Amino acid sequence: MKIKELNIGDKVKLQTKERDWTGFALESYDSEIVLLKLDSGYNVGIREEDIINVSVLEKVKVKEKQKAVLKEDRNLLNVAMIITGGTISARLDPKTGGVIWTDAEEILNITPEIRKICNIVRIEEPFKMASEDMAFKDWKILAETCEKLLNDDSIAGVIITHGTDFLHYSASALSFMLGKLNKPVVLTYSQRSIDRGSTDAALNLLCAAKYAVSDIAEVAVVGHKDLNDKYCLAMPGTKVRKLHTSRRDAFKIVNSEAFAEISTSEFKILRGFNARNKNKIKADVVVNDNVAMVKVYPGQDPGILDYLAKEGYKGIILEVAGLGHVPHEKAKFNWLPKVKKVIESGVVICATAQTIFGELNPKVYSPGRDFEKTGVIFLKDMLGESAFTKLGWVLGHKEWVKDKKVGEKMLENFVGEFNERLGFES
Repeated sequence: MKIKELNIGDKVKLQTKERDWTGFALESYDSEIVLLKLDSGYNVGIREEDIINVSVLEKVKVKEKQKAVLKEDRNLLNVAMIITGGTISARLDPKTGGVIWTDAEEILNITPEIRKICNIVRIEEPFKMASEDMAFKDWKILAETCEKLLNDDSIAGVIITHGTDFLHYSASALSFMLGKLNKPVVLTYSQRSIDRGSTDAALNLLCAAKYAVSDIAEVAVVGHKDLNDKYCLAMPGTKVRKLHTSRRDAFKIVNSEAFAEISTSEFKILRGFNARNKNKIKADVVVNDNVAMVKVYPGQDPGILDYLAKEGYKGIILEVAGLGHVPHEKAKFNWLPKVKKVIESGVVICATAQTIFGELNPKVYSPGRDFEKTGVIFLKDMLGESAFTKLGWVLGHKEWVKDKKVGEKMLENFVGEFNERLGFES
């Protein structure tokens, strides 16, 4: 056998007494183990002494890295790109079987057709991290980077490449921090890394580029409409949520409509929007990150609210049941006295729906009316993620806190976070 002659990245077939294994050879830190990356995505280690035969199905191809050339076509609009990390910025590391961050060149080279849509003339990389590692401090950096680019007269729009897991938090945070825009800001992603044949990055990037040069001056998430590689939707930044762990159409609009349906050949406007204009913007990045989200579940002890208040949290989003209910009189734990006590101590508590679709209406049933008397703020059809980022943003405005306008501001429709046309029976 010639196990030692395998190159990292070779696609091989290993035969053992029990079965055959097919996958890509990885670097192994145990000299007696051959490590493979299987087609399923999992890694498997096989003892060398158990291998009967080895077949190399495909030799690894070492690609020469190509430099992305930022050429300008005077007939096209100029667009800036902000690269933050995530799967769209990752590729397989043949040594470990995991993924590593890539760079702007590799991202742009996956979609050379983008050069027929716009000129990518600026690339910013403020940080590289997975979206689940982001927080308010990172959203502030993104907003300030966007402000600089959007106020540059030579830039027509901004594309942000981003990880998927918490992308909807970033989209809503940017929506509030950037306010009424002058140009498009679009976040896009991929569920498969760009070195995989099945990557969804190419279509998402192309459609994001089309959105970036459109007249829709809104923060949007652009991604696959369905499982086919034909159409993307431009989804409102405060009304979108990741609703599938792995499908390419993971993001869905909740209680709203898409701005546009986009393909390689079409750009179809679907609803009204804030139009491109020549105004300058100022990012409003004041925040108080002492906010928390709590999902209310059956039999839960509301003592968690005491804990959060004691730890210095100033705002809490409760994801509640039904039209606006929490466990009360006949439950093991009655939440109403605790909620009222914590609100009276100065903590702002808001409610959003666990059901995702529809809106809260506490006046329909008596448990909701009793809950409303505690002083909780019912956020109608706002998504929990948007409520979380908005509450941190609102509490960051000391003048609103001082003037006791937090409740008023949480119910003000700043950037389409509420659907004013939605009835609770819709």
